[in-house]
Amino acid sequence: MNLLLVSQADFIATDRVRISDRRLQHLNSVHKASVGQTLRAGCLGGLQGQATLLAIDDTAAELHVDFQQPPPAKLPITLLLALPRPKMLRRTLQTIASMGVAKLVLINSYRVEKSFWQTPFLQPEALHEQLLLGLEQARDTVLPNIILAKRFKPFVEDELPAMAANTRGLIAHPGDFPECPRALSESVTLAIGPEGGWIPYEVELLSKAGLSPVQLGERILRVETAVPALLARLF
Repeated sequence: MNLLLVSQADFIATDRVRISDRRLQHLNSVHKASVGQTLRAGCLGGLQGQATLLAIDDTAAELHVDFQQPPPAKLPITLLLALPRPKMLRRTLQTIASMGVAKLVLINSYRVEKSFWQTPFLQPEALHEQLLLGLEQARDTVLPNIILAKRFKPFVEDELPAMAANTRGLIAHPGDFPECPRALSESVTLAIGPEGGWIPYEVELLSKAGLSPVQLGERILRVETAVPALLARLF
């Protein structure tokens, strides 16, 4: 936990917070925190700065907070990601939050198993937990916006064209396509498929919505590897 994230519900005064959940456990077991210690902290959805520990025991910690610094800028990207398998989803969500993705669309695909959409990891509380872990790692306070698109065709045909307008639209897809561009300064809409790739029909619909296929080379990467590799290359 590189950043102690607090929310409005934690405030007991304008400049004081009390925590008693896993963050307290982390302060006690990992930081070995003591009264008077200063930590990097931030308010979820707001500014960041410092928190000074006023009191701590096994039940709660109280801290004085001073938030004056803006969070790091988000990447100018909308990421369309074919829903990964549940265990991979958790790790990928943390990576997406850590790297500063502004908007994430978890979308269906022919190669996405129907059971994936039934996982409890897609519940709002579970999504929130993994994204928070990513923010804490990267010292960020702003959650990415998440959309669940369980129906591929209606979303791509009806919503994606407007979403991708005025952006560089890209489809990450193995094959005889141009190399993925590097170090862009423009806004991007990027579609990353399942490990087996998008099927031709899906590539066709994504292309009609304004996205163009690009590739990273001959190697087929796992989703959890492809996401950071593509984001790092693009930005």
